[in-house]
Amino acid sequence: MLAAASLSGTAYAAEPAADPAKTAESTAEASPEQEVQQAPKCPAPNTEAAVAASQRRPPKPVAELPEDIEFESDGVEGIRDGELKLTGKVEIRQGERRIETRDATYNQQDESFSVDQGVEYSDGTVKVRGEGAQIDRKGGAVFEHAEFELPDRNARGSADRIRASTEGTLSLDKVRYTTCPLGNEDWMLTASDIDISQAIGLGIGRGVRLDFKGIPLLYTPFISFPVGNQRKSGFLFPTIGTSSRSGYSLSVPWYWNIAPNYDATFTPTYFSKRGPKLDTEFRYLNPVGKGQLEVQYLPDDREFGAERSLVRFVDQSDFTRRLRLNIDASNASDDEWFEDFGLGPEGTSITYLNRSASLTYLDDRWLAILHAQNFQTIDFATENRLPIAPADRPYTMLPQLAVRANFPDQPFGLSYGMDMELANFQHNVDGLSTGWRSDFSPEIRMPLRGAGVYIEPAASWRYTRYKLHQDGSDLDDRDDTFSRSAPVLSVDGGMVFERLFGSRKQRLSTIEPRFMYLYVPYRNQDDLPVFDTERADLNLVQLFRTNRYVGADRLGDANQLAIGFTSRWLDAHTGEQYIAATVGQAYYFDRPRVTLPGEDVEDPESSDIIAELDLRAYGNWNIRGGIQWDPGETRSERGQIQLQYRPNFDRVMNLGYRFRRDRLEQVDGSVAWPVSRDWSLYARMVYSLEGDAIDNSAPLDPTLPSDTVTRRDEKGVIDQFAGLEYRSCCWRFRVVARRYVSDRTGDLDTSVLFQLELNGLSNVGVGANTFLERSIRGYSVEPPEDK
Repeated sequence: MLAAASLSGTAYAAEPAADPAKTAESTAEASPEQEVQQAPKCPAPNTEAAVAASQRRPPKPVAELPEDIEFESDGVEGIRDGELKLTGKVEIRQGERRIETRDATYNQQDESFSVDQGVEYSDGTVKVRGEGAQIDRKGGAVFEHAEFELPDRNARGSADRIRASTEGTLSLDKVRYTTCPLGNEDWMLTASDIDISQAIGLGIGRGVRLDFKGIPLLYTPFISFPVGNQRKSGFLFPTIGTSSRSGYSLSVPWYWNIAPNYDATFTPTYFSKRGPKLDTEFRYLNPVGKGQLEVQYLPDDREFGAERSLVRFVDQSDFTRRLRLNIDASNASDDEWFEDFGLGPEGTSITYLNRSASLTYLDDRWLAILHAQNFQTIDFATENRLPIAPADRPYTMLPQLAVRANFPDQPFGLSYGMDMELANFQHNVDGLSTGWRSDFSPEIRMPLRGAGVYIEPAASWRYTRYKLHQDGSDLDDRDDTFSRSAPVLSVDGGMVFERLFGSRKQRLSTIEPRFMYLYVPYRNQDDLPVFDTERADLNLVQLFRTNRYVGADRLGDANQLAIGFTSRWLDAHTGEQYIAATVGQAYYFDRPRVTLPGEDVEDPESSDIIAELDLRAYGNWNIRGGIQWDPGETRSERGQIQLQYRPNFDRVMNLGYRFRRDRLEQVDGSVAWPVSRDWSLYARMVYSLEGDAIDNSAPLDPTLPSDTVTRRDEKGVIDQFAGLEYRSCCWRFRVVARRYVSDRTGDLDTSVLFQLELNGLSNVGVGANTFLERSIRGYSVEPPEDK
C-alpha cells in the first residue's frame, strides 16, 4: 500500500499496490551500487566539456526549508510505542531535500526516521549514499559509512559518519576528499574530520594529509580550503623555478582575505644566489573606485650587495559620473632591478618608470585634465654603451592643465572647438631651458554630409607662448619669452561606394576614397625649446592629421594633399568583415621646412606610401600586414606581416615578420596546441635577423670621432620558451623553460618554472596563464564568455 504522511503522523491509503515487477525494476535503477557504477567519468581534458567541468560554479543559496516533512512508501505498518514501519520503496521529502531507501522506521513521538540499510540523500547541493541514517524532525540527518558528492564543486569523498544540517553544512569524520572523478584518485585529501559549509563555500579540516599519486605532499593539523569561487585566506600551492641570474627559487604564496573589499597576497621567495625576497600585493575597493599596491623587497641581495625594492601604486577613483582621479606611480631602488627580476626582453628592457596623477572632468561639451608626471630613468653604463645622459632624460610636468571643448550643431551647420594647454616643465640638470608653455587653438568646422559622401572644411589658429628660466634664474625680458602663432586650414572629405554581390547577394563590397588638403604657413621655430615633442611615425592615422609632430613645441608647415583608398568585403547581413585593404600617400606642393634639432631636412615630392591588409576570409585563418614604401629610394622602410591559424580558443599558431630599416628585423613564431588527449604544448621564438643595427638609445662616447655611429649586434635568438602541460579535470601540471636576452649587453638568462594545480584546493597558475595569453597572440585559457 502506497502511503504518505506529515509529521503529524496522519496516514492514509492512496493507491492500490504497485506492480511488484515494476517496483523491483524501479528500485534496482535507483540502487546506490548501480548509480556508483554509472557515474560519469572525467571528460577528455582538451575539450570544452572538460574546461566547463573544471570551472567551479558559485554556490547556490540555501533555500528555506518548510517545517513539515512528508514521506511516501509502498506500505506502512504499526509496530509498537507509536512507531510506524515504512516498507518497500520509501521517499522522505522536505522542500528540495530527498531521502530514498527501502524500509524505514518512523517514530511519532520525536518525529524522527531511522534507516538500517542503503540510503540516498540529496538536497540540490550535496548527494550522500550511506549504509544507514537517522533523520530528525527538523530535517537534520546522520549517515553511517557514507559516500558523498558535491556536484556544484565537482568534488566527492567518503566518511565513516556524515552529519548534514538544515543550514547546508556537512560534518564528516575520518574523511577522504578529492575533486577527481570515480575511478581516479590522483590526489586525495584525508582528514580526521572536515566541516564543509555549502552556504559560504568553505571547508575546514583537522589532521589533514595531502597525497598526490600516492606520494604525501603535505601534512597539517589544521587547514581551511575553498569549495567554491569564494575568496579564502590561506596558502596557495608553491612555485618552483630556476634562472641563471638568481639560481633556484621557491615561492609559497599566502592569500589574506581581509574583508569583502580588501585583500592581500604575500609571496615569500627564496633564491639560492640572492637570498630571501618578499612580494606583497594589496588590493582594495571603495565606494568611489579601486586600487592596488605592489611591493617587492629584498633585505640583502647577496649578488647585488645591497637592499633592493620595487614599489608600484595604481588607483582609479570616480568621485562623480564626470570626475575621475587616476594615479600610477612606480619606484625601483636601482637601475639593474628589471634586468635581474624582469622576465623576457619586454620585462628586462624597461628604461623609464612612470609616475603620474591625473584628475579628469568629462561631460558632453568639455574635457579637462589636470595632470602631473615624472619619470624615473632606469639605465646604467656597460662596456659597450654609456648611460642615458642626464640632459636627454624626460622633463617633469608639474602641473599640466589640458582643456578641450566641442560645440557641434551650431547655427549655419557650424561646429566650434577649442584645445588649450598650460604646462610647467622642470628638469634637474642646470643649463636646460625650463618654464611654462601655454598652447591655445580655437577651431571652426562646417561638416557637410550626404548619402555616401562627406566634406568638412575647417580653420583654426594655433598660438603657443613660452615663459622660460635657465640656470635657476630668470632671464631678462628680451630672452625669456617666446611665441609662435599660425593658421591651420584643412578640407577633409570622402565617399563610400557599395555594391552587393554573391549568388544570394549575401556579400557587400565597398570602395572608400578619402582626401585631406592641409595648409599651414611656415614659422621659424628654431629658438623654441623642445620639452615633449617628437616626430610621429607615418601611418594611416598620421597621414590625415594636421601636425606631423606629437607635442606643442613644433607646428609642422604644410601645403599638401593626402589621399587614401579603402576597400572592404563584408557580410551583408551581419556586417562581419572578411577583407579590408587600405593604401594612402601625401603629396607636397611645398617642401616642409620645420624640423626638430638633429632632424634631417628632406625635399620630397610625396610622402612614403602606407598600405595595410586585414584578411579573415578563410575559416580559421587570418592575415594582417602593413608596409611603408619609399618611392624615391624604391625600398621599404617599415613592414610587418602576421599569419594566424586559430580553430579554437586554446588552439593557435602564429608566424610573424617585422622590419624597420637600420633598426630591427625579426621573425616571431608561437604555438599553443593540445598534442594529445591530456597534453598541451606551448612555444614561442623571436629571432633577430638584423646583425648591424643603429642603436639610438645608446649615447655616443665623447672620446670617439663625431661621425662615429653607435651600432649593436643583436643577430640571433632574442626570446624563446617552450612548455608542456598535463591536464585532467582534477589537476594540472605545467613546466615552462625560457631563454631570453636579459640586458643591453646581450647576455642571456635561462629560467624554468614548475607548477602543480589541484582543482578545488587553490586557483594557482593565474600568473602563468596571463603570461601565455600575453605571449601567444590569440591564445586563451578559458573559452569566450558567450559560449
